[in-house]
Amino acid sequence: MDQALQELIRLLDLEQAGDNRFRGQSRDIGIPQVFGGQVLGQALAAASRTAVGRSVHSLHAYFLKRGDVAAPVVYEVDRARDGSTFSNRRVVAIQHGEQIFNLAASFQVPETGVEHQTPMPDVPHPDSLQDIGVLARERGPNLPPRLIRFLAHRRPFTVKPVVPEQFLATDGFPPIKRVWMKAVDRLPDDESLHQVLFAYISDYELIGTALLPHGTYTGREGLQVASLDHAMWFHRPVRVDEWLLFDLDSPTAAGARGLARGQVFTQDGRMVASLAQEGLVRLHSERA
Repeated sequence: MDQALQELIRLLDLEQAGDNRFRGQSRDIGIPQVFGGQVLGQALAAASRTAVGRSVHSLHAYFLKRGDVAAPVVYEVDRARDGSTFSNRRVVAIQHGEQIFNLAASFQVPETGVEHQTPMPDVPHPDSLQDIGVLARERGPNLPPRLIRFLAHRRPFTVKPVVPEQFLATDGFPPIKRVWMKAVDRLPDDESLHQVLFAYISDYELIGTALLPHGTYTGREGLQVASLDHAMWFHRPVRVDEWLLFDLDSPTAAGARGLARGQVFTQDGRMVASLAQEGLVRLHSERA
């Protein structure tokens, strides 16, 4: 298996530190704090370890403060409820004795029932598109140092924007973004692993969608962007080692915050998840 993907799986495989207590390490991906998707994925991994035989169908989380990459994160799980078909878990992430993140997640015994969904948008096949690593090399000298550090890391996922011009855009675009994503290698048939990895990548592109109308992007000097809260609903089984289309939009930005939403489809058109996130979008100078 690809080394970067193996390292990410190890990162999300937490150390047991008690009946309802887990410890995770952090990975420096070139940003000055712990990546939000890492904390989200680790918290979901902790909750999942206490809900064996049930699959997560929804989660709601708040990012409270920046995480320290150099320190472990402790995850404390509250087994709030175990019913006949549903279980609820609350998770608090702690560093240096302070809460940095909290999450509530609901798990369900697999069931069948009525089904419908909105159709998948008509987009180009991922094989016809370029990965953001290629797009970054083409932009080369024009990239901000913070973004260069981020993109220099070997990434465990291939990310292909449907509209390449939106990558590092300095011209305004409508607040709609479509991106294909897939793990760089095949993964085991472990539903919980795929859900945890999906939680990790769900933080990649959402808030950037809220920046599109304003001719700026994450990592640009003078702009502060941070995840504030995050919600996800899993509708059907998901595999992150097969192409997933993230169909994202941002209906509004105001009060130094931007809201982004998303629907996620498999290549054959099945909707597997829905997403929503609000993030801090704060301008510190006119350069942003």
